[in-house]
Amino acid sequence: MRLFQAARMAAAAASLAISTSPSLAQQSGGILRVYHRDSPASMSVLEEATLSTEMPMMPVFNNLVVYDQHVAQNSFAAIRPDLAESWNWNPDGTQLSFKLRHGVKWHDGQPFTAADVKCTWDLLQGKGSPKLRLNPRAAWYNNVIDVRAPSDDEAVFQLKRPQPALLALLASGYAPVYPCHVSPQQMRSHPIGTGPFKFVEYKPNEYIKLTKNPDYWKPGRPYLDGIEFTIIPNRSTAVLAFVSGKFDLTWPWDVPITLVNDIKSQAPAAQCQIASMNASRNLDITRDRPPFDNPDIRQAMALALDRKAFRDILDDGGGGIGGAMLPRPDGVWGMPPAMLATLPGYGPDIAKNRSDARALMAKAGYTADNPLKVKVSARNIPVARDPAVILIDQLKTINIAAELDLVDTAVWFPRATRHDFAVALGLGASGVDDPDQQFYQNYACGSPLNITGYCNHEIEALFDRQSMEPDQEKRRPMVWDIDRRLQLDNARPIIFYNDAATCWQPTVKGLTIMVNSIYNGWRMEDVWLQK
Repeated sequence: MRLFQAARMAAAAASLAISTSPSLAQQSGGILRVYHRDSPASMSVLEEATLSTEMPMMPVFNNLVVYDQHVAQNSFAAIRPDLAESWNWNPDGTQLSFKLRHGVKWHDGQPFTAADVKCTWDLLQGKGSPKLRLNPRAAWYNNVIDVRAPSDDEAVFQLKRPQPALLALLASGYAPVYPCHVSPQQMRSHPIGTGPFKFVEYKPNEYIKLTKNPDYWKPGRPYLDGIEFTIIPNRSTAVLAFVSGKFDLTWPWDVPITLVNDIKSQAPAAQCQIASMNASRNLDITRDRPPFDNPDIRQAMALALDRKAFRDILDDGGGGIGGAMLPRPDGVWGMPPAMLATLPGYGPDIAKNRSDARALMAKAGYTADNPLKVKVSARNIPVARDPAVILIDQLKTINIAAELDLVDTAVWFPRATRHDFAVALGLGASGVDDPDQQFYQNYACGSPLNITGYCNHEIEALFDRQSMEPDQEKRRPMVWDIDRRLQLDNARPIIFYNDAATCWQPTVKGLTIMVNSIYNGWRMEDVWLQK
């Protein structure tokens, strides 16, 4: 199978590239200072569903494989060895075997072995006595029958059916390997990893601190002595502190496009890169709760959206409009614009869309004199709060009187997975720009992150069909057709994809900002500070 063969060749080429890369003028030492946008619920990457935990913790861990930290667009071609030196598929694509590095140690000195790989995926699949409190990405591994450890240096994933994209899921920053000998409870407060940095301390609402791992298995890495994240929920305060030189790096994608020129005028030496977050803003509707169990009302709400207005107000006309998959050119799998334009609510005639929406609302009994009253929930961070205000204003045009319900990050995910909301401005950030991640996580029946409760078994059968296709060019139209069906079904109306900037001081070197996932570029082992 061509994809499996290509994956083996990529692994061999990556190993060669790592071993023969020329020495650069990197300097060792210094603490990288980053402002952090809010206070996460815990430090356990496997149990959380927010960049607030994942970004500061990715330097603490390693994966089996990882996306090349210096290639901006995540793809199969950019997957590199990490704790696994190499990997192999069996001929029918139902068994993925990893040869593991020997001599790697956990931060507490214990040896890393294949047993830790097995323990991690047993934990993710709910096997054995230790349990995760929350398991947001359980659906990623529904196709995995078992993970075996035939020896200390070999781990084998047995699958129900071929799934080439499993390798893409394993390369995400959301797929770290956990130690067998440390409980899930301890990993929430004091995680132990094998990565380039050790966890030091998390003080809620104040800071997260990491220090250099002197025994890291990659000789000469990391260059930094440590990383410190200072929690500043107020964006204006944080940006002013960055401009004044207090921080080396902003929170990723936290700087709106409209603020980039202000930063450049006040700190001309600062560098800012605008990129897609692969994070959609969604109209999340709990489908089993009256009156939102009425498909006419859900259709009316989708027709009320003026997607261009969101982009103009929040992104100065930037960002992108797409379906479930990130639109091109940053995205690998997005629907062609011509196909997207044929979907209801995506055309330019907003007035007609809203007229049709009001007719549907009137049919359900809601008029200007009797509006539908509802709360719109949103995380209390600017990237959710600001578009929620615009959403409320747009819903007024179809006789929905909404008020804003702000929710702290620490309690947002538990509330969302309980469907403890009626309508929400959702953040649909993708850990991996691959259909298997997006479809199974956000739209499969019973997935923890399928927070709208959408379930369509006919479409879900198509998820499996595209997942098994090893030829990516044949897979692409299959993905487009599924995406089109999801949008026609108003499974989870996508409002727009956010573009935003990450800024850093000129002394920060060796950092690549990725363009199709906010989660996969934070190993930080190659980052250094120019003195």
